This record gives sequence, C-alpha cells and structure tokens, in this order.
Amino acid sequence: MSDLIEKYLRPGRKITDQFVLASVLSFVLTFLGSILVPVRRLFGGLFENILGGDHDAAVFLLNYLGFIGIWVILFLVVILFRSNRPMLQAVRYESPRRQEGTEDAAGRVRNRAGNNLIGLLIGLALGFGCNGFCVLMSVLMGDIHLSYSGLEFLPFILFFVSVFIQSAAEELMNRWYLYQKLRRRYKAPWIAIFINSLVFMLMHAFNPGITVLSFIQIFAVGFVFSLLIHYYNGLWIAAAFHAGWNFTQSVFFGLPNSGIVSAYSVFRLDAALATNGLFYNVNFGVEGSAGAVVVLILVGVAIFLINRRKAEHTDVWEETDRTAIEKATAKAAGQ
Repeated sequence: MSDLIEKYLRPGRKITDQFVLASVLSFVLTFLGSILVPVRRLFGGLFENILGGDHDAAVFLLNYLGFIGIWVILFLVVILFRSNRPMLQAVRYESPRRQEGTEDAAGRVRNRAGNNLIGLLIGLALGFGCNGFCVLMSVLMGDIHLSYSGLEFLPFILFFVSVFIQSAAEELMNRWYLYQKLRRRYKAPWIAIFINSLVFMLMHAFNPGITVLSFIQIFAVGFVFSLLIHYYNGLWIAAAFHAGWNFTQSVFFGLPNSGIVSAYSVFRLDAALATNGLFYNVNFGVEGSAGAVVVLILVGVAIFLINRRKAEHTDVWEETDRTAIEKATAKAAGQ
C-alpha cells in the first residue's frame, strides 16, 4: 500500500484534496459565493436606469455580476488558509517570456507564460473565433436567421464586463481552486485535468435545455481550458476564452448561452425559424451541437500535439512537496 501511495499521491497533499471531497467543496463554495454579494438588491435600480428602464436586461446583467461573490470567497479561502497560498502563483501576472526555453528534469521545454495581456487577447480571439465559426456555419446552413438589433456602447461594455466576471468566476473555481487542489494531491496532472472538466460539466446539469451533446461539449471545453492551464499556466487565457465564447453567442449574436437567452444583444435570433442542425440546437444553442463538440475537440488535439513534448508550465506545489519530504525524513531520523 505504501508503494501505491508513493507512486500516485504527492507528499504535501491534504485530506480535502481527495477528488470527491475537493469536488463537493467546490460545489459548496460556488453556492456560497453565489449568495455572498446581493447585487440585485444593492444595484438593481441603478442598472435598470442605466439600461433605460429595461428590467429584463437589468436582471440578466445583475445575475452575471453576482458571480463576483465567487471571486471574493475563493480569494478569501486561498489567502486566509496558509496551505492554499501557493495557489496565488497560478493567478498572478507573469511576464510574457517567463520560463520560455527553460527545461524540466526530463529535459522538456516550457512554454511562455499565459497570465498577461497577450494571454487575455489570445483567449478572447479563441473564444470569438470558435464560437463565431459555429454561428457562421449555422447561418450558412440556414438553421438560424439573425437580424441586426443595434449597438449601444455603454450597455455593450457593461454586458461584456458582466460576462467576463461570470466566465472568470467559473474558471477560478474549476481551473484554479479545484485544479490546484487536485494537483496538490495527485502526481499525474491528467487526473486534475479530467476531474475538474467532469465537475465543470456537472455544474451545468440543471441548465435549461441540457442534452447529451451539451454535456459532451461542456466537458470538451473544460478539457481545453485545463490544457491551457497545464501547458501555459494560462488561467487568464482560459478565462478570456470562456468569456469570449459566452459573450459572442449570447450578447453579440443573441443566441442561448447554456440554454439562457440574453435580454440584450447586438443581433437578434428569429427563434420561430430556428431549427436543429450540425452547429445549432434550438434549446441549448451552439453548445448543444455536434459541430461545436468537433471544433473544441480539434482545438484540444491541436494544443496537445503542439505541446506533447513540453513540460507542465508551473507546478505550484514543488516547494510544498519538498518541505513535506524534509519533515518526514527528519521525523524518521529522529525515531
């Protein structure tokens, strides 16, 4: 048994890093964060006035802004508990060239860092490009019909900020907190990549219009985001990719975002003419389509093939493991 533990588990692990406990804790913190900041009660009237009295648009906006509570509770949990503080290495700003060209013990070269402005722009481009391609194909195939509704600068910016807060909150929970807890316990990075993608999928289980294809798509996109964390320390890239994807389909094109339709959008969908197709599902939008699954799988495969001989960018628990080994050695010597 001790040989198995040594082979699969890391010395600096905590009991709450066990995958079931870590996953349950993520659900609990998500719930607590969602009720921590009552933005609708505090700012409902203000944003309704800004949006010209559009109550539905204000409610949609405030629901997304409410995800700031998840940001708050996660940073509190990480900062207040000393054992979690190494996680801060995975979220802080890094120079674009940090660690480029350096090698790990196996001689594998690391990528450039991803937590910077360049990473944000790359993530936004990936999100807009992947989702925009699916929307374009849906239009060309005649599955959806869009009409221009109008672009108002202030609402457009407010909705972008709110979508970014919501998307980044999910990335902070799944690809930061949960991912790093799993990395602290298990030696194989693929365990953290797989389990946080699975938990991310389950967190969307009660979204309206969910389908089997939707589940597969959500798992696939979570897997892609996890690869960005593994190879680039790219939490900023993943958050921007997530935000770009959600904003493109929901606020820009007016399509369902995980089954939920924005009350404000630059383009409007003629829902009466929408039909199921390769790149569109009438109940869940682009995310419920086989085409979106294929696009994300291709992105994931491309990331893997480009980086398959490269090292994990940042292991924030190396020092924790080293300290745990030193303490165990000293204890054994004392006996």
